[in-house]
Amino acid sequence: MIRPHMLADLPDHVVVGVGTRDEAALADDLPGHVHLLSTGACWRYVGAGLVAAKVRLCGRLVLELDGKRADALLPGRQGRLLFAFLVTNRNRTLTRAEPVEALWPDGQDGGLAPLLSKLRHVVPLDGLRIVLPRETRVDIEAAADAVHRAESALAQHAFHRAWGPSQVAMFVAARPFMPGEDACWIDETRRWLVGLHLRALEAYARAGLGIGGTELPAAVRTGRHLIRLEPYRETGYQLLMQALAREGNPVEALRVYEQLRRRLHDLGVVPSAEAQELHKNLLA
Repeated sequence: MIRPHMLADLPDHVVVGVGTRDEAALADDLPGHVHLLSTGACWRYVGAGLVAAKVRLCGRLVLELDGKRADALLPGRQGRLLFAFLVTNRNRTLTRAEPVEALWPDGQDGGLAPLLSKLRHVVPLDGLRIVLPRETRVDIEAAADAVHRAESALAQHAFHRAWGPSQVAMFVAARPFMPGEDACWIDETRRWLVGLHLRALEAYARAGLGIGGTELPAAVRTGRHLIRLEPYRETGYQLLMQALAREGNPVEALRVYEQLRRRLHDLGVVPSAEAQELHKNLLA
């Protein structure tokens, strides 16, 4: 999915320009399943029909099977937690003790067997392994895959290919994982998503820098956002400096370097060699 001013270089995909109102819906789909067909002056979204099932664990929990919502059928709060735990860990073999600890932190089984039985009426289970259709989209898995593809594209300087996937990962990882719930495994997943979100933001900013033009303001905004999220992480400062310089604001870029230098001075360290080189180029 691209905007009109960008170039398509995915020969095995249908790629079109999209309007602002389409982007939020498209970003919630795993790229590769998203297609738009043009009929005259109208866009018709058909991507959702290409996914056999959809699970959303970030934000409000959603389970969609064969195009129909099924999350209301999950057996209560503990059933939702068990479902989320099994989906999050569906690519590894679980011991019985793990879901017990996930639901009952004291390690005392509070009724796993009957809960599994109820859950089995909603989704198929093979022991402790949840069985979802092959073409299932799980939001946290889609985000991890998307950021990997964005970073791979950036390594090849394919900035246009990195732009869309970086946004998918960015939007998904920005939502709270299982909001309102508290457990060790949930905290671990949230920490992982924070790291994923930072990687997605950095990938999006780098893609914007590589594309240039109308994407430079987005790179500036993303750089500032990275600094707010991680004030001691140099990457945000470096990306913001580059974006401001490309926009024709070298003085502002120098101010950003000074902000970084003062912050690191409080820790008794100096900016990295890469940041110092950017500073030197700005002064040239």
